[in-house]
Amino acid sequence: MTDLVVISLEPWDEVWRRNQHLVAGLMSRDPGLRVLFVEPPADPAHALTRRARPRRGRGLRSAPRPDAVAGEGLWLLEPTKWLPRRVDRRVDERWAERVAAGAERLGMTQPVLWVNDPLGAAVLELTGWPALYDITDDWTVADRTGAEHDRLLRLDSALLDRCQEVVVCSPGLEASKGVRRRVTLVPNAVDVHAYRVPRVRPAGLPDVPTAVYVGTVHRDRMDLDLCARTARQAGATGGRLVLVGPVALDPGDRAPLESAGVVLVGAVDHDDVPSYLQHADVLVVPHAVTPFTDSLDPIKLYEYRAVGRPVVATPVAGFRDVLDARVTVAEPAEFPATVASLLPAESTFPEGTDEEVPTWSDRVDEMARVLDRLRAAARLRP
Repeated sequence: MTDLVVISLEPWDEVWRRNQHLVAGLMSRDPGLRVLFVEPPADPAHALTRRARPRRGRGLRSAPRPDAVAGEGLWLLEPTKWLPRRVDRRVDERWAERVAAGAERLGMTQPVLWVNDPLGAAVLELTGWPALYDITDDWTVADRTGAEHDRLLRLDSALLDRCQEVVVCSPGLEASKGVRRRVTLVPNAVDVHAYRVPRVRPAGLPDVPTAVYVGTVHRDRMDLDLCARTARQAGATGGRLVLVGPVALDPGDRAPLESAGVVLVGAVDHDDVPSYLQHADVLVVPHAVTPFTDSLDPIKLYEYRAVGRPVVATPVAGFRDVLDARVTVAEPAEFPATVASLLPAESTFPEGTDEEVPTWSDRVDEMARVLDRLRAAARLRP
């Protein structure tokens, strides 16, 4: 029986990201695969600082069975981070011990460790399990405080040194991390079939011409001022800017967007995302252009191409290099007017899509080969 412990940057929920697509694909192909999917810890103290309702983590539990996951081998673990690092110097060690205890409770004696959240370096240090570092965001170049930046640099360096395999999702990461060691490029993709089955217009989409963004609404990625300006210009022509996805904003950032007329739909089930994209009139990528966003391979690049709608993007990685007549790359100064000019008088349904878009099935094959190499190397270790 094969065991896998995945240290994820995101929870296993209705909003599917790279980790879920890959894990679900691997499990559907290997009924004997058991997975402990470690979600970000609940942080009651941080919740209080944001005036949110504090809660403890949900602990170890069997996962609801998504249709895409075969078998009964998926387990979720959401620990609790009771105190900030400045108060509890052993907070990361305690978290790693909880992960190891969860694996032991499931009878996982020598699992493969799949690290997406750099915090997984603490689990590697504690257990010495054969490990894969899957880099999807370069947090070492994100805008963080001095102490947090130093911590991320230390964790990233330890993982690059100690993991037997390193996977990156973008050419930018391949160039930056490949200077130090050998890496394997496994980009993102889309479930093409799901995006090409016609869907009814979702209730959350206004009944006017719409410019739609799908993804997490967060300062690390989004140009919030550009969103507000785009919403105002779209509104002047009778359209709306609609942001679909988890809203990770403080109230002070959220209020100006809503005042400008931005529709914040919030998180939607991954099965419902295609309907929002199919019924959008324009798809948009109002991302900030920073070293952090340059490290990304946006999943929306593949989702947008799969539905054949016009796209307007700032000059960010992926979109600025794609050869697709439907994609317009616009600098922030021209972005709002470009979006407004593409909004029709009445909404229309797409008539065609791109013929070839990479699928998650392709990426599952690529990741399976990396895991096979890792397991083979682990068997040869003394």
